[in-house]
Amino acid sequence: MDSLRGAAVVVTGASSGIGLAVAERFVAAGARVMTGSRSEPPDGLGRWIRTDVADPAQADALVAAAAEAFGRVEVVVNNAGVQVEKTVADTTDEDFDYVMGVNVRGVFNVCRAAVREMRAQPEGGVIINVGSISGRVSDHGMAVYNTSKAAVHALTRSVAIDHGADGIRCNAVLPGWIATPMADSSFAHAADPAAAGAAAAKRHPVGRLGSPDDVAGLVLWLASADASFVSGSLFTIDGGLTAQTPIAP
Repeated sequence: MDSLRGAAVVVTGASSGIGLAVAERFVAAGARVMTGSRSEPPDGLGRWIRTDVADPAQADALVAAAAEAFGRVEVVVNNAGVQVEKTVADTTDEDFDYVMGVNVRGVFNVCRAAVREMRAQPEGGVIINVGSISGRVSDHGMAVYNTSKAAVHALTRSVAIDHGADGIRCNAVLPGWIATPMADSSFAHAADPAAAGAAAAKRHPVGRLGSPDDVAGLVLWLASADASFVSGSLFTIDGGLTAQTPIAP
């Protein structure tokens, strides 16, 4: 990952979970990192700006601040996301607007700001969006979340094909069940949350849930020069969960 030393990186939603692991790995690789989130991340992650990515002005300000601080923006990781655990029948207009506002409009806002900055740079840049296997195989009771992640996947392809000539690569990582506070909130609805978590882990061919650092490793590779011919792709990282038939042997 020598190509990332000194790189100018923006990571959204870096206060916990996958975003925090991604930011930490970039820092460890010697990159200069600007994080944007509604909650302040732990110390040691570089610069931080309080950001609600659903607000276009705040998304623009985040990318502009990174460009001003670092002189350029080479990598942007769109990780900020929220979920509402309801079926389509139970989802309110407010629920829909909340999830789509962060997960879709927020990713769009940051992608747009990043593309406008990167296409003015001779070296272009790299955008990595955090999608989900839920955009391909739907989780029960997560109607609007599933919908939002499918939209992120489509947006990723659009950025890649429209702005490849500008030197911009765009890919998405599609995590499965990762041991994060968001996963814990899903298990919390079960009668026995610990048993639900254990059962979920058992369904994975690798025998465990993923860790945020598992996802961070893939993100760093996509950002590096080793992935210079990779664009417009969606990378599933789910421990084999969605590769299998639902019929047990």
